[in-house]
Amino acid sequence: MKRRSRVLLILCVTLLIALLPTLLALPQFFDARTNTVVPGKLIPVSAEAKALHATLRIVDLHDDLLLWNRDPLREYARGHTDVPRLLQGHASLQVFSAVTKSPRGLNYDRNTGDSDNITLLAVLERWPVKTWGSRTQRALYQARRLRDAASRSHDSLMVITSASELAAFLRKPNVGTWALGSMLAIEGLHALDGLLANVDTLYVAGYRMMGLTHFFDNEVAASAHGVSKDGLTLLGREVVRRMEALRITVDLAHLAPKAIDEVLSMATRPVVVSHTGVQATCPGPRNLSDDQIKRIGANGGLIGIGYWDGAVCEVGARSTARAMRHVATIAGVQHVALGSDFDGATQVPFDASQLVQMTQALRDEGFTDDEIRGIMGENAVRFLEANLPPK
Repeated sequence: MKRRSRVLLILCVTLLIALLPTLLALPQFFDARTNTVVPGKLIPVSAEAKALHATLRIVDLHDDLLLWNRDPLREYARGHTDVPRLLQGHASLQVFSAVTKSPRGLNYDRNTGDSDNITLLAVLERWPVKTWGSRTQRALYQARRLRDAASRSHDSLMVITSASELAAFLRKPNVGTWALGSMLAIEGLHALDGLLANVDTLYVAGYRMMGLTHFFDNEVAASAHGVSKDGLTLLGREVVRRMEALRITVDLAHLAPKAIDEVLSMATRPVVVSHTGVQATCPGPRNLSDDQIKRIGANGGLIGIGYWDGAVCEVGARSTARAMRHVATIAGVQHVALGSDFDGATQVPFDASQLVQMTQALRDEGFTDDEIRGIMGENAVRFLEANLPPK
């Protein structure tokens, strides 16, 4: 019996060793299969659009690069972003979001929080063991990944946590050519592990924008894609108050409509919707109604319009520009921004090296050069200057 058990153990270990290269390659395979560029969606770019694009300060409010096993400083043939491609696209500042939990069978209509794909991803990507059971630790790990990249970047990547740091960065003459600013955001406050004190923990780690939910209801609020379709919890109200006290921007992306209403009713500071679409051009459970757009504009908030099908239905830069035109008509052009959702397991019309596609699409939509400057980045710069912690 003992000999049989020993043989079985040896066979299991041998099989595991044989399968290990395949298992370790799974995250790369999944990354390449889910973060794709839809072929045939590029639009012709004029010399005038290229010339204007070269003068812009470009800011995007949402990118999930930190989830994937890619060095931000290296250029890759897969996925949508890395620092080299962002600089090729003339980006000035990118908000990078930490994803800490994602349910199996992900869909836009109804997800429970009973399962989690990120645990397996963390194991296969060899994240620290303490991240396997803690969503807070996953967020802290992703923050360290960004800071490590910045420390190795020879000043081509800077992590910004305050208005004074933002101002100093924007004074650099090489912004958008070989220097990229970055900020940290959270996609879903299940990353608190249910503890109000972890708002401060994440603030200390550098997080300055936090979405309350992602694809499922959590201890803080109901998701547009969850089960209850409810509002904020008691903890959620405490979390919003603490975020405002620390000057962490509240992100309404993925929130259930009732929760959006409740945040806007209690908010004393401007909010963002980091990546979304609008019901008027693309009906969907996570896209904004005209009433929500009006209320966010009245709050002084900022709405980042995405590039993927769930946001704009027909993938293409012109579809994104049409949604932006609608927000500008309802709330004012000063409330419109980029919210790509690059690397968010999305299919988009172009990667970060081709951001001039949006400049051309906005020209085609009839926006003026000054309005394009605002949408592509200046609206976000003004918002961050006013709402980040001063120092």
